[in-house]
Formats: sequence, structure tokens, C-alpha cells
Amino acid sequence: MTICMQNLERLNLAEMKEFVTTHRHVSCSVVERAPVYGFLEHVLKAQHYRRLSKGQKGIVRSFLAKVTNLSRAQMTRLIQRWTQARRIQPKPAQRPKFPRRYTAEDIATLAAVDAAHEDLSGPAVRHLCWRAWEVYGDEKFQRLAGISASHIYNLRRSGVYRKLRVCVQHTHSRQVSIGERRQPDPQGRPGYLRVDTVHQGQQDGKPGVYHINAVDTVTQWQVVGCTETISERHLIAVLEAMLHQFPFRILGFHCDNGSEFLNHTVVKLLNKLLVEEFTKSRAYRTTDNALVEGKNGAVVRKQIGYGPIGSEHAGALQRFYTAHFNPYLNFHRPCGFATVTTDGRGKRQRKYRHQDYRTPYEKLKSLVDWEKFLKKGITPALLEHQATAKTDTEAARQMQKAKLALLARCRSGR
Repeated sequence: MTICMQNLERLNLAEMKEFVTTHRHVSCSVVERAPVYGFLEHVLKAQHYRRLSKGQKGIVRSFLAKVTNLSRAQMTRLIQRWTQARRIQPKPAQRPKFPRRYTAEDIATLAAVDAAHEDLSGPAVRHLCWRAWEVYGDEKFQRLAGISASHIYNLRRSGVYRKLRVCVQHTHSRQVSIGERRQPDPQGRPGYLRVDTVHQGQQDGKPGVYHINAVDTVTQWQVVGCTETISERHLIAVLEAMLHQFPFRILGFHCDNGSEFLNHTVVKLLNKLLVEEFTKSRAYRTTDNALVEGKNGAVVRKQIGYGPIGSEHAGALQRFYTAHFNPYLNFHRPCGFATVTTDGRGKRQRKYRHQDYRTPYEKLKSLVDWEKFLKKGITPALLEHQATAKTDTEAARQMQKAKLALLARCRSGR
């Protein structure tokens, strides 16, 4: 709705004040600038603005700002111009003209250098221009020899440059929409896994095996598997066998941004197992997957070592993990569970007390109503029998014996 208001310059100060207060929620807008300047001149002249007190000037300023919809700073500048010259004239457009240092010929020379060197970085092109003048004495590079690296990018965006050299922008990689980028929040419940891969290295140009490491966030229940490659052909079967070794239901699956897990085949497997959450690590947050990465070094590397193992031994390693290694880790190897405290400055401190060390099975039993998280067919009596069938040292010795025999066969190539 458009409302035309006339003879506003005839209002007195009391009427102006009433207009501002009663029309507080009404906003005005002006189409052209010249009528606004004329209106300001008429109002300031009619109200004898220079003779008014400070409070009265404030009323006039508020009234003019309300009617013209100008900001406080704009109104101050316009009133200052009126008090100095009794006129408010539009200022002519001021467009400074700076001397042009680099000519069209220089830009063409730069385009030729970029075409020859396949668009090197700014500092590299700057050095090439300097060498062309200082070393080879090419007069075309006399001005370009002193150009800055940042200004090279400015010239590349100029119209002359773009006419001479057409830059093809390559297709950007598409962000993978699989998995939610956040840190998992188990809230004290078992079943939220952190998963990572460990490559055993190469020998004579042939890739070695891949260890798949999965650790529960709350109980540190750990299951290790082995596969020839991390392609779908070999990985999915090993991953499914690993997930079945956990005694509790899998509620969450967290990994880094590797393509071996971020694919639709893994999603299909997790949906088959009714996994509720599929999350992946955030950028610049190294602690999102720190638990399993710490286990990579403290468990997998410490026990298996860094020497290359051929991919043909992946099946034997998988059987060793299932029969000996994983039961030892979960029923007989203690893990540290930190006690987190907050000091006076609000900084969190992690302390590992003597009573904080437990096996993953002991940690699982310490949870409230832990039996309700077990899979169908897994009973507390069955887990207790596995934990007490051997002593911790006996289980460690049997595991070491099987490991040494396996690694000896792997090293000999049999």
C-alpha cells in the first residue's frame, strides 16, 4: 500500500514527536534520491535547525530518519552538508583511475606461460617470469619479472586473460552420503563398534593381508578379522563373521571415511543385522576413531608385527583370530577404563586407577541389566563357561603357541 504525505515540512516539533511515536511500526521508503534531498532542505530550513536545542534537534533527526528511511549515519552526514552550504547536492560519482601497470601484452605473455607449463602455482609462475628476464633477457618479461604471486591470480581472472586462455574446470568429487558424520553416543550401552583396517604391508610388489579391527566403545570387546583385500568380494564375508562373534546386539557402526566401509554393500549387511546407526568420523576430529586406532598399535601390531604377510594366508589368520586370539582378548586380557574427572578450570582429566582395569567380559558384566543386550542364544552361563575354562596365563600361552606356528608358516611361505 502506498500513502502520499504532503506538507510534512509544516509540522511543528510536537507534531513531529507524535508522528514518530505513533507510527513506530510503520516503515517508509523513498524511490528517488533528489526529492529526498529537497525535502530535507525544506524541513531543516522551516524548523530553523541551527537555532534548536540538542533535544529538539534529536526530534527533527528522528522524524527525518523515519520519513526518509535513511540510517542515522546517513542523516548525520546530510545534515552536516546542509549546515555548511545550506544545500544538499548529490556528490558526483568518484571512480579513481589508477595507472595500469601490466598491459594486455603482459597478460597475453602470462597466458602463454600458463599454457606451456599447464597452469603452475602463482609462486612457480612468478619464478619463471623472473628467470625469463634475469637469466634469458627476454624483454617481454621485463614488467612480469617483478609481479607478485597473488597478482598473477588477479590477472588470470581478467577478461583479457580469459579470452586468450579457456580454463576447463574439472568435475568435483561428489560427497558420499552414506553414514552420518558425527561421533557415536552409546550412553553406556554395549554394541557401538569402532571399526578400522590395518594393512600388513607389501613384499616384492605384492600386497599383504588386511586386518579388520572392531572394538566396542563401552566394554572394549574386540574382534579382529583378516581378509585378502578390502574389496567387497573378500571383505563382506569376513566382516559378517566378525559381527557374529560379538555376544551382544550391534547397535552402531562407526568407521573413518575409507571406501571399504562407506559403500552400499556394507549398508545392506548392516541393515540385514538390524544395526540402528551408521556413523563416520568428522573432519579434523582425530578422537572420533581414536579407540580402535589405539588398539591397532597396542594389540594388532604388537602381536602380529610389521613384517609382510602374503594375502594367501588370510584364511589361516582368520581361523587363528576366531579360535584363539579373540577369546584371549575378551576373556583374559585386561583393558584400562579411565576415570574422568574435571578440575577447577573445567579441564577433563583421565586417570587409570588399579581398580579401573578389567577384561572386556568383566566390564560387560558390570553394566546394569547387561543380560538384556545379549544376542538370542547367548546366555550368561555360556559366557561364564568360556571365561573360566582356562586361566588367563594358560589362554595366553596357547594363543602364543598357535600364533608362533602360524607366523612361521607365513614367513616360510608354506
